[in-house]
Amino acid sequence: MDNKFIVNIIHRPEMVPEYAEKVTGHGKEEDIGRKALLTESLDIFKTQQEIAHKNGLKTTIQMTYASLFNDEAVELAKADHEKYGDEIALSLLGLPCKEFREKYKTKDFCIWMFSMEDKKSIVDDVFGKFHDRFGFYPESTGSYYMDADLVNYIKEKYPMVKCAVATCWEEGPKAYHTCNNSWYTFMDGGPWAPWIPSKQNVHAPAANEAEDSGIVAIPHLSRDLIACYDGNGSNFGTHPQNVLRSMSYDSKTWEYPYLYNLIDQYRDLAKYNNGYAYNMMFVGPGWMNKMGRWEAPYELLLKSYEDGMAYYGQLKKEGKLDDMTMAEFADYFRQKKTLTEPECALWRDILYGSDKQLFWYCDPYMRVCANMDQGGAIVDLRPYAAKLEWPVGIGTKHITDASYPFLIQEKYRAGYFTHYAGEGTVRSAKLTYKGEEVDLCLCRTKAHFSQEGKTRILTLDPVEIEFYDLTVKLQTKMYFEEGSSNIKIERHILEMSDPGAEVEINEYMVACYGTTEYSEDMSNITLTCTDGTNSKKIKYEYKCREEQMQGATEVISVIPDIETRVSLSCEKKEAVGYIKEGYAFSPMFTLGYTTKLKDKEVFATWLNLAKAN
Repeated sequence: MDNKFIVNIIHRPEMVPEYAEKVTGHGKEEDIGRKALLTESLDIFKTQQEIAHKNGLKTTIQMTYASLFNDEAVELAKADHEKYGDEIALSLLGLPCKEFREKYKTKDFCIWMFSMEDKKSIVDDVFGKFHDRFGFYPESTGSYYMDADLVNYIKEKYPMVKCAVATCWEEGPKAYHTCNNSWYTFMDGGPWAPWIPSKQNVHAPAANEAEDSGIVAIPHLSRDLIACYDGNGSNFGTHPQNVLRSMSYDSKTWEYPYLYNLIDQYRDLAKYNNGYAYNMMFVGPGWMNKMGRWEAPYELLLKSYEDGMAYYGQLKKEGKLDDMTMAEFADYFRQKKTLTEPECALWRDILYGSDKQLFWYCDPYMRVCANMDQGGAIVDLRPYAAKLEWPVGIGTKHITDASYPFLIQEKYRAGYFTHYAGEGTVRSAKLTYKGEEVDLCLCRTKAHFSQEGKTRILTLDPVEIEFYDLTVKLQTKMYFEEGSSNIKIERHILEMSDPGAEVEINEYMVACYGTTEYSEDMSNITLTCTDGTNSKKIKYEYKCREEQMQGATEVISVIPDIETRVSLSCEKKEAVGYIKEGYAFSPMFTLGYTTKLKDKEVFATWLNLAKAN
């Protein structure tokens, strides 16, 4: 199978780059029409285009609204389209300019935050102006984030649009905190690689043709799937600006091996995705201005961009990379991937020198992260099966928070390692023998990926669990069956130091729901234990209650606030299913199964997701 590595290089002539007015206009009253600002922005855009073309790469030129009023910017786009085959597209970033401010009387610039009425009006203005300048409508568009209502409107009114930059991976509270609590754009919980968004929610991939929004979505920047998850996403991506901002380069030699390692790790993802891998770079001129940015002088900003493009250019010369425009990529992606085909990434740390490894899995029903440093525990889970409709912007319940809610999120809801008496969200297992207990979260391991038919399998290296007078060797396997909306987890007892011994295993999931660190109201949640005939229920009231049932076929939580039904199920008749309500200091719920295991036995449980009726 030939591995195909594709790159989208997207430039935008932002005439009034975000944050640049304050820099070029240092000490002067704000004037977004200042000539020096416009000239410098256009010069940087030209430089970026020249660097790409010099390395034999074509780009997608996403015209901003402001640039459509500039004759030189329009002529540059036309010339590069003719000469190099660059696509002329349209960005919904870069709205601010005198014309925009006079009409809309606002300093807002994030398209998804406007009221629906204004979104439609802005889209029609911007698309109309584009058509006036070029005589056709664009096939590609984009922003940092595009909500479902916005995408649906664009697709209905401008059906030729087939590709859009639609979310920024893990730009939530972590990014907000590192921007001095001032960057009110929350969009956690989406895919990290291209996908076909559903009409109901842009983050959640479409499960079938009826849900297909009609566009191929690409992420804003290809992020480091460990460093960005653990820390601020703006610091760890394949845009040289991110690498400089994170200070992960040699300040004496101006070398940045991390940038190339990151691009290479994206190339490596072809192993897990039927021979296909993707990377993108989406840049405006704002970060490359003559006064420097992020403690880096202009010369380093320029060098980093030249070096990054040269690396892509070299890969292309060696036949290891295809450069595509956004519209070309959308056609390729539609032909290459089916709607239910998942995106997988077995990702290792390439920045801090640890052995940490995460597995990311995304399909129309869920986005999952398993952490091998915690024995393969699930540490992030987004229930896409609910296809939650989540209108965003002024006039909705979510003016600034576009994130897709989680059930498990170790960064915002503690995970296994908690500070105090409560529990954090995690899906793991505990082993008990003669009153001693060990959680698999404490057992670091490594994973190996394989595929059998439509099932992706993660096989973890065995771990040894030492009790006072017994050693148990246990192996975990995780199965992600395409289109099934569940994850099967098997625990294999490979050997015991006392072959006649019996250990208890407790398969558990501690969960809640939300998009930030702050607890939501849990009172609408219902917990149920059932064997198919009889049921035991708890209506959540923060009272710390528990129920259990031997032979339970399923233990269930229904969370009406996010229209989600999550359950664990098991086929072993001897197993005891249980449900636990949390309390105010630990506002979680727990679903689980306990059973006894002997040497060479296997215990399987399923984590199931569905939309709650």
